[in-house]
Amino acid sequence: MKKCGGGRAKSRKRCTHPCPCGYLGDPLHPCSCTPLMVQRYRSRISGPLLDRIDIHIEVPAVKYRELAERSEGESSGAIGSRVEQAREVQRERFRGTKVHSNAQMTPRFIKKFCEPDAAGSRLLELVTDRLGLSARSYSRILKVARTIADLAGSDSIREQHIAEAIQYRSLDRKTS
Repeated sequence: MKKCGGGRAKSRKRCTHPCPCGYLGDPLHPCSCTPLMVQRYRSRISGPLLDRIDIHIEVPAVKYRELAERSEGESSGAIGSRVEQAREVQRERFRGTKVHSNAQMTPRFIKKFCEPDAAGSRLLELVTDRLGLSARSYSRILKVARTIADLAGSDSIREQHIAEAIQYRSLDRKTS
């Protein structure tokens, strides 16, 4: 794993490049790695360690035009408001327990609060079988999907929440 961001961060966060050269999946730079090189590189990170990380995504370089663009996106205040509403939903959901957020859910709470709709269940089954996800990865996807549903103001977990949560497990996917 290469340390990102130059100096040593207080939180000691590390990021993982997608491959030894760092360009796998980059639309502007060709990757010079073979599939075997990528597999060896990624195998240095243990599966059990990756399973313990809720979200892992690749963040591509941003073009100057996109950075300099003056268009208005969703404001930080609006995002903060949605996050606070989702936190309040979680506080209410777990009132009277030692659990304070979806990330802390035990298997019993996952069964109770993370039942996806029929389409979401089918998608999760397909992805779990195809990628050979561990039980821990499966649980993490459900917890993240519950949070995505909370942020969307949805009482139930729908297929689109499951699909988004799966997208945040990019390192579970096979290399190509």
